[in-house]
This record gives sequence, structure tokens and C-alpha cells, in this order.
Amino acid sequence: MEIALDIAKEGMKTGEVPVGAIIVKNNEIISMAHNEVETSTNPIAHAEVLAIQRACEILGNWRLTDCTLYVTLEPCIMCMGAILNSRISKLVYGAGDNKLGAVESQSDFIHNPLFRNIEIYPGILEEECVDLMQEFFQKIRWSGGQL
Repeated sequence: MEIALDIAKEGMKTGEVPVGAIIVKNNEIISMAHNEVETSTNPIAHAEVLAIQRACEILGNWRLTDCTLYVTLEPCIMCMGAILNSRISKLVYGAGDNKLGAVESQSDFIHNPLFRNIEIYPGILEEECVDLMQEFFQKIRWSGGQL
């Protein structure tokens, strides 16, 4: 998760909401990404989706079984769809997302039968993840919307 936080900080430097994601298989990092929504002007360029796409390319397979996704923010509905469809085995995330979180904060998918094949570990390095998000949005407010 510390690596995901570092990646999120890199994204923040480019004006992105600081979300970082890494995918690990057999204790090896397969892919990593931060949000690229602003820089790519693409609303689906979330860290999770980009990390999944890159991992699939690297492994040559759309099934990411036996892989763990670490992400600094609770995934949204779109990202949870990608996570489930890619067959990721474990999801580890830091901060909950009271606005768009689809695991347990808003959509409460954690109790949905679709989740029976995925292990979920929320709140890992939660304080650090929350602090980073708060820092980002405070900078946005102080600067009048510009980083």
C-alpha cells in the first residue's frame, strides 16, 4: 500500500485526484497506475482500470486470478466492475469513499453474492490515504480550483 501511496502522490503532482493502484502476483508488482482522468480527458482513466489494463497486457490474459489489487481509495462502481470482470482474487484499499465508494460506503456491494470470489481488506493505511486526499482538496480550495 505504501507503493500505491507513492504512485498517488505522483499523480497529484500532475493535478490528478491522488489515487494510486498496484497489482501484485506472486509477491511481484505486475503493474501500477495513478488516476489520469484530467491529463487524458478520459473519465474512465481511473487508477484501478489503468492498472488492470496494464496487468492484462503484461500477463497476456484478461483473467487476473491469483492477483491482488492495492488501491488507496475505495473503488467506484465502474472500477468494481472491472475488478470483478478481471477475476482479481484480493482487493486491498485504504480510504473509504463516502461519495462514490462501491464496496461498502455507498453501494454496499461487499454483501452482494458477486463478491464471493474476492477477498476484500478495507482500511489498510487508511489514515495516510485520507490525509493525502484531504491535502489535495485543501490545495484545490486554497488555489481557487487550480493546483
